Amino acid sequence: MNTDVQRIAAFSDGDSGGNPAGVLIAASLPNTSEMQRIAADVGFSETAFATPLDSGAWRTRYFSPESEVPFCGHATIALGAALARENGNGVYTLQLNEATITVEGQQGTGSKDGLTAALQSPPTWSKPVDASLGHAVQDLFGLSAADLDPALPMSFAHAGANHVIVGLQSREVLRSMAYDQAAGKALMIDAGLITIMLAYAETPRLFHTRNPFASGGVYEDPATGAATAAFAGYLRDLQWPHAGSIAIVQGEDMGCRSLLQADFSDTVGSSIRVSGSARFMA
Repeated sequence: MNTDVQRIAAFSDGDSGGNPAGVLIAASLPNTSEMQRIAADVGFSETAFATPLDSGAWRTRYFSPESEVPFCGHATIALGAALARENGNGVYTLQLNEATITVEGQQGTGSKDGLTAALQSPPTWSKPVDASLGHAVQDLFGLSAADLDPALPMSFAHAGANHVIVGLQSREVLRSMAYDQAAGKALMIDAGLITIMLAYAETPRLFHTRNPFASGGVYEDPATGAATAAFAGYLRDLQWPHAGSIAIVQGEDMGCRSLLQADFSDTVGSSIRVSGSARFMA
């Protein structure tokens, strides 16, 4: 079993792009302080740590450079790719701190490494933000009421972790996103958020998104599977015309184009399937 940290870009666009994650698969997990040290040393937005259990599941924990997070989508995709390469194609059960999920890893398609993965998220829920938080988020990003898309009202969205969704009227407003990272970190921690997702609907089923992750010490993530799952659940709660799936382009404005797919039923609160390609990094 590999005890070295593997570096894998999840949700890659063919042989480029994607969000880098660390993956450490070991016979037993390091202690919490050591996992935090390793994640800080790797320096990616998240590193996943996994060890096999007698039940056949994999005990999994996620750490950003600054803190542990309850669920990370892109690191789960990276872990699924690593498990497929080491143990073969299949569905792997992951026991997280607060939920049990699955990730399916497959070799033979996708990027030059021939790896794809699909996670099943924890249950979802969403609710409107209160006025004070809404104004604070607008102020953080310098957004006016005219910049917001009333069809995508600002809301909390959850699929294993908390996010705020901000719908924008134009691709140009999304492209110009800027904020003070220290102020963003304070706001996210105070509100119990992992990221804030800014989203623009090019069509009802194709979205462009950006995800500030100041709560974890990262200005912006190029691909965010957990937020994509939460966003899909939010769209379902809105009775958005999703027709069972959406595609997301993220990271384009960072020069790291990433592609995410979410598939889901109309059953309120049910798991979201989030999938994409993965590529191993040098």
